[in-house]
This record gives sequence, C-alpha cells and structure tokens, in this order.
Amino acid sequence: MSSSMTEGRRQDDLIKQRLQNREEYERQKQNLINETEKSRPSASKFVGQNDSMEDNLKNSTVGLVRLEDFQQRRKELEEAKAREAARTNELKEETKKIKKRKKAKSTLSFAIDDEEGDGETSSRQTPDGVNGEHAVKRAKLGKNPNVDTSFLPDRDREEEERRERERLRQEWLRNQEELKAEEIEITYSYWDGSGHRKSVNCKKGDTISSFLEKCRQQFPELRGIGVDNLMYIKEDLIIPGHYTFYDFIVNKARGKSGPLFNFDVHDDVRLLADATKEKDESHAGKVVERSWYQRNKHIFPASRWEVYDPEKSYGKYTIS
Repeated sequence: MSSSMTEGRRQDDLIKQRLQNREEYERQKQNLINETEKSRPSASKFVGQNDSMEDNLKNSTVGLVRLEDFQQRRKELEEAKAREAARTNELKEETKKIKKRKKAKSTLSFAIDDEEGDGETSSRQTPDGVNGEHAVKRAKLGKNPNVDTSFLPDRDREEEERRERERLRQEWLRNQEELKAEEIEITYSYWDGSGHRKSVNCKKGDTISSFLEKCRQQFPELRGIGVDNLMYIKEDLIIPGHYTFYDFIVNKARGKSGPLFNFDVHDDVRLLADATKEKDESHAGKVVERSWYQRNKHIFPASRWEVYDPEKSYGKYTIS
C-alpha cells in the first residue's frame, strides 16, 4: 500500500516538473521571437508615403461609402500629405540656410582676422598718411585674359556647336532628298534565255521593287506575274527588292563584272588594255522570272549569279 502511494506521489512530481519545463520552454521561445522581431527591420519603415495614404484611405472608408464622401476623404488626405511635404521642404531650406550662414560666418571671421592682421602690420610698418587715412587694400585675384581656356567646358560654346551640327545635318538631309528626287534612265534587258532590251525612267530614291513594277508594265507576258516573282540581276549579282538605286550610287557599290552605280550601257573603248586599271564599262541589268532562274540556275549565265551582300568585297574588275 505504501509503495503504491509513493509511486503515485512520484508520478505527480514528474508531471509537475514536466509542466514546469514546458512553460519554461514556451517562455524562452517567446523571448527569442520578441528579440528577433526587434532586431529585424520593420517593413513599415520602408512603406512609401503614397502607400500610407492609400492605407489610411482604405481604413477610413470601410464598407459602403458614397462617392462624394470618398472623394472628400481622399482630398483631405492629399492636402495633409502636401502640407507634410511643404513642412519637410521648409525644414530642408532652413537647414541649408543655417549651413550657409555658418559657412559665411566662418569665412567672414577669417577675412576679418586677415584684415585686422594686415591693418596692424601696415600700421606698424607705415605711418599715417597726409590726411590721416590708412590706404590698405587687399589685392584681388582675377582671370588672366591671356590664358587659353578653349579646353574648358563652356555651355554657350557647346550650345553654339550643337546648333551648328544640327544645321549641317539638316542641310545634308535636304541635299540627300534632292539627290533622291533626281531622275535617271535605267537600261535593262528582260531575259528569258535571250535578251529583250528596253529602258525606263526612275528616281534615284526608288526601290528595286518599284523599278520591277514599271518593267512589268512594259512586257505583256509579265503583266500576269507579281513583282515578288521577278528578279533584277546587275553585274552577276541578284539585287534584293528593298534596296534603292540611291544606295548603290552613294556607296559606289561594285559587282563582279562592273559598277552597280551606273545604269546606262557603254563599253570600254580604250585602245590599250591595262590589267592594272578597272574596266570602264557598264552592262544592262537583267529582269528575270524567278521560275526561269530556278530551272536554269545550273546553266550559264545563271550559274554565275549570287545574291548581293553589302558586307562582301567583290574586288576590282579588270580586263582578263
């Protein structure tokens, strides 16, 4: 009987001790959480003024609110925010004024000391003047007009240079537009195995596609064919349709057998052939159906043709 009572008391003591340990554990855990929250930067510190105003507006307009009341409340909050910003700006301005005042005061004190020192020195060194005046003047430093300052930044000079560059740029653009508007006569040959030569007038700023459209109107057999199914070959190069004649004229582009910037037809009539000099001749470009090219691209002359690449140098064309 006594042993059972002893065992019961022992169990009660163990239960109490276990409860005390759990309470101590919970208390320490809560202390650690509180210390962690204190050391962690609060998210509210980084909330902007707009977010705070929106939160205040939401908190003050909970539930169904009339539109007039909502707008009035928002207006009040915005006015309060504006007053707070104005107060902040006033404080900043006041701080700046105080700093300037301190700086001016310190500078003035040094100046006064210097003047007093100069006055004492001069009074010790020189006697009173004729009229009893102390003619003590401090020498002031100024700019030397003989020094070259062109390398220094100058806002007026930079603005003048910018205006001059803009004027030259506009003038260059006008000249280029005038050049693009000039008309040229382009001699070409519709090629279907044999040549059918004709000419058409275009502007230098026209694209190859617009040129092919004009060529299509000159041959009845081409009127049923779209421009996308036509090709323009100049000096053994297939010219894509988005290029303009102006591009080749300005860049003095060259092909495999002649210049791409001459669109007339003339031969090299020099009596003495010099292999070290370029040939002075231009050939008529060919207008070809894309289907004909696909059937005959393994046969001369189509076997020599390749797509024009502006990055590629085709070298100088010489008499072979």
